[in-house]
Amino acid sequence: MIRTANRLHTVEEYYFSKKLREVRGLIAEGRPVINMGIGSPDLAPSEAIIKSIQDAVLEEGAHQYQSYQGLPELRQGVADFYSEKFGVTVDPLTEILPLMGSKEGIMHISMAFLNEGDVALIPNPGYPTYTSVTKLVGAEAKYYNLSAESGWFPDLEELQEHDLSKVKIMWTSYPHMPTGATATKAQFEKLVEFAQKNDILLVNDNPYSFVLNEAPVSILAVDGAKEVALELNSLSKTFNMAGWRVGMVLGGVEHINAVLKVKSNMDSGMFYGIQKGAIEALKSDQDWFDRLNGVYRSRKALMCQLADKLNCTYDTDAVGMFLWAKLPEGSKSAEEFIDEVLYKKNLFITPGTIFGNKGEGYIRFSLCVPEEKIKEAISRF
Repeated sequence: MIRTANRLHTVEEYYFSKKLREVRGLIAEGRPVINMGIGSPDLAPSEAIIKSIQDAVLEEGAHQYQSYQGLPELRQGVADFYSEKFGVTVDPLTEILPLMGSKEGIMHISMAFLNEGDVALIPNPGYPTYTSVTKLVGAEAKYYNLSAESGWFPDLEELQEHDLSKVKIMWTSYPHMPTGATATKAQFEKLVEFAQKNDILLVNDNPYSFVLNEAPVSILAVDGAKEVALELNSLSKTFNMAGWRVGMVLGGVEHINAVLKVKSNMDSGMFYGIQKGAIEALKSDQDWFDRLNGVYRSRKALMCQLADKLNCTYDTDAVGMFLWAKLPEGSKSAEEFIDEVLYKKNLFITPGTIFGNKGEGYIRFSLCVPEEKIKEAISRF
């Protein structure tokens, strides 16, 4: 028998991979399950984006290998987008690296900067991939706790009291996943100062910047941030292109080159047509963002009604494509609660515990569900 690598013993199959298999089984039995668990946009990209990829497949050379660093016009498009939307100046030649989704970037960055025995600071609650990738590369995951009382922002003074000598990377995600909390530029300044003081690479994962968010902020807008910070972003949520797998990492040239060294040994450049579609997406006018947020705003209002039916509380100011809701006092555990709702009401909601033990007592609703389905879910209660 051929044994698997030891690193596989450090992780489990991704929660949604397992749970959605269970949900599909229920649907196969004929049960009318409404899936409010995963943040996969159900809306389409704009007609201009779709037309751009259709036209691109007929261009000469479209089906050849592409540059690891992406088309020059794609990097320029990212640079223009960051300048317009965030007020951030980046060099398209040296400070931007297109990725096949920002999730790919989490692995590439970890492989580029973490050795065995190094420590990565990970938010709790936070995106579970930060933990699994840290373990897969042989590093240690150390958690910093977040709470509603602190606005889901780390207590940097308390964190400074710990031994940080082995910490190499600190993961942040603002707007925060799963809570939808935002960070101000002043808070980003504190994070950058903390990273500079402790020689830590700060990585802000920023794919929810424009969903129900009136004031998008990039950590790279902070003076000196490029010396200690990288930012991941994605077209998945902002332009309904999740399946296209288009992301990017931005930062100082030395950090970008380190990530490129990993990427160029693991994959090739993304398909030409997808890059052309991404270029078109980055040119989208304000009307696109207004219409998209109009849809999510209406859905969120309905989702709040559903949360009310479950006697949950929530922050109406939170942004992003989820509703993070606190279960009522005396409730069952989050996982027991969502299983009861799944099997009694045929409604799948995400338990907060998959994002860390500080997610206990919370559940998360996805807004990637048509209004009629949300109304149907409400009617079941």
